[in-house]
Amino acid sequence: MEIGKMFKKTGIVLGLSLLSTSLMAGEYMDATWAKQACNAWNKNAVLTSQLGKNEDGYSWVKNDAGRGYKLVQMYRSSCGVNTKVQLTIADKGGKAMCIYGGKPDGKKMNMNVDYLMHATDKNWNCMGRGSWGCGAMGAMMSGKLKFSGPKMEAMKVMTPFEGFLKLAGKVPGNQAACPK
Repeated sequence: MEIGKMFKKTGIVLGLSLLSTSLMAGEYMDATWAKQACNAWNKNAVLTSQLGKNEDGYSWVKNDAGRGYKLVQMYRSSCGVNTKVQLTIADKGGKAMCIYGGKPDGKKMNMNVDYLMHATDKNWNCMGRGSWGCGAMGAMMSGKLKFSGPKMEAMKVMTPFEGFLKLAGKVPGNQAACPK
């Protein structure tokens, strides 16, 4: 086969493969995405271990107002607060494990221990890649990440918080439309 035709054929197959992967993924930050993010959280040793107890002995996951869980809700700014998704994190054997990912399940947010975040697609993408100026501290300080919740606590766990922002970029999703 002629080399030009081979490259063209390979490019078409690769393009179709990427398109089908993004179509199967669903919308970025929809309920399916949140479930996949929950699974990815549980496979991330930094999130599960360091949020269970960090090197200073602080346990992020146990700061839960006595409820046995913490809520992390997030959405894409252009899609609005009504499209937010939720991760529910609980202590399981000293590890911070995601026990639910999907649409908010009716649990009341406690902004002393829970987190609500939103950003533009451009900024979610930047944070998800871990690009310069889009790390956790930079995103919070520059306003790229709109953030409600215990900011001082987030500062105590900056490394895993940054890992969480990168996780948001690793879970595939189509950004062409807003979640329903």
